[in-house]
Amino acid sequence: QVQLAESGGGLVQPGGSLRLSCAASGSRFSVNRMGWYRQRPGKERELVAVITSGGTTNYADSVKGRFTISGDNAKNLVYLQMNSLKLEDTAVYYCNAVFFGYGRPYWGQGTQVTVSS
Repeated sequence: QVQLAESGGGLVQPGGSLRLSCAASGSRFSVNRMGWYRQRPGKERELVAVITSGGTTNYADSVKGRFTISGDNAKNLVYLQMNSLKLEDTAVYYCNAVFFGYGRPYWGQGTQVTVSS
């Protein structure tokens, strides 16, 4: 059974930094891509950043230059370094993984990030 476990959320002041981590376990197949999505209050879930097994990254325009996604394919780990956090970054952040061989994406349970003064 595939499981994704996130950690690293919390409360931070504007301009601060947080690092999210996600570990995937239980897969019989290797990772195709992993990423982070977020759901802000009253909004739909949106892509934040994604990294492929080949190392290609893609970011939402709203986080470019502030957030950095990285990963360890061998260990099925993905990280999101978030710098210069803004009030509007407040959201539940979800880890997402797509594996070769499975016909569906997998999701973590979500971790709350709150940016507040």
